[in-house]
Amino acid sequence: MSEENKDLGDKAEDAFDKAKEAAKDAAEDTKEAAGDFADEAKKTANEFAEGIKGAGGENKKILTGVLAIILGSLGVHKFMLGYNKEGFILLGVSIVAYVLSCVGIGLLFVWIPSVIGLVEGIIYLTKSDDEFYNTYQVGKKPWF
Repeated sequence: MSEENKDLGDKAEDAFDKAKEAAKDAAEDTKEAAGDFADEAKKTANEFAEGIKGAGGENKKILTGVLAIILGSLGVHKFMLGYNKEGFILLGVSIVAYVLSCVGIGLLFVWIPSVIGLVEGIIYLTKSDDEFYNTYQVGKKPWF
């Protein structure tokens, strides 16, 4: 019986050594896969960052310009560029002018925010992408 226990002990020790070796191999494979994943994640993050830089230029310029021409009196283009104070000014003037137009006085003022939006929309669309980005998104020039 002692001989039989010895054989079982040797077998258990061999199985343990094999399991230990398999675990070591799996750990190395996992470490390598994690390194590959980290490299791929860095590459993807860099590509995303480059894409964001490009998206801030023309896409925002065209959308903001078109919104300024169509909905300029409501100040939507100002809100798009992050100029909340100026957007609320245009929106407030428009609302006051529309309310006062019921009495007739507002008819003198209704067109002013629309003209401002139209002019700004044309200015936005005629600028180059870099000039628009540097002037309105980086430089934060709120009017014209």
